[in-house]
Amino acid sequence: MLVVRSSEQCPRPDQGSVVTIGAFDGLHLGHRTVVAEVVERARREGRLSAMVTFDRHPAQVVRPESAPLLLTDLEQKLELLSTTGLDVVVVVRFDRERAGEEAEDFVRDVLVDCLRVSHVVVGEDFHFGRRRRGNVALLEELGAEHDFTVTGYRLVGPDGAPARDDAQVSSTAIRRALAEGRLDDANRMLGRPHEVRGPVASGDRRGRELGFPTANVAVPTDLLVPADGIYAGWLVRSDGTELPAAVYVGHRPTFYDEGAAVLVEAHVLDFSGDLYGERVAVRFTHRIRGDAAFDSVDELAAQLQRDCDEARRLLGR
Repeated sequence: MLVVRSSEQCPRPDQGSVVTIGAFDGLHLGHRTVVAEVVERARREGRLSAMVTFDRHPAQVVRPESAPLLLTDLEQKLELLSTTGLDVVVVVRFDRERAGEEAEDFVRDVLVDCLRVSHVVVGEDFHFGRRRRGNVALLEELGAEHDFTVTGYRLVGPDGAPARDDAQVSSTAIRRALAEGRLDDANRMLGRPHEVRGPVASGDRRGRELGFPTANVAVPTDLLVPADGIYAGWLVRSDGTELPAAVYVGHRPTFYDEGAAVLVEAHVLDFSGDLYGERVAVRFTHRIRGDAAFDSVDELAAQLQRDCDEARRLLGR
């Protein structure tokens, strides 16, 4: 898969391309349905299959005060896209200048000049360009001018079939499920376990003192972590090794008040190596319980042991 990050790298394919456009945060099952349509149509017509996405979520520029927390960073999104069969992903830098660009100019510069588009596939609710003027109807108008056609794809449910509004798979619905502790629902819509990434940083060693040393994962503040609680999952090392783990998300109410920062701490089961400084991923597969304060350290330690035992059971360890 070719990743294009500048106009100088534009492929300008002689055979034309089938393109989809969007933020694609999370690359969930609904997104994959659209991408699969792009890939299949491009192969059938002998064209290049392509996606146009952005180096950050447009809301981070347009309305930073209310921008959503992300389900995937750009690195993970590109890794996921590399498994879809797409030929090209164009990563557009989204800044104030780009936010003020008219939809017509975006279509001409990116879709027509860079990708020589023959067909566009987007969700029927897709919007783009200055003041979100661009939509399926405008794309169809511009297609008549620039000789491309458009498919507006109805949003789908977890089974990949078109769904009513309250059952549609969307990044918003996934964020809501994660925030409410409905990990199973979120993972079902994603089609995989939710994952966060970051370097292992030094902590205050509370876990080690309790007999449960943890890898304190410094997750970027613009990424979404699940609701506070204990989870079973996997810590994935930089070399791809997957280690079973009991994962804590929260601000440790036994020791700190609610103003404390939210932590992601992974206790790798039956592991004694050094992870400090290593960039890792944490995959959340099961929610064990919500967070809670304990009256004593001994009570907390006993509960942590039960949590680790349950994580072993859930992970088949």
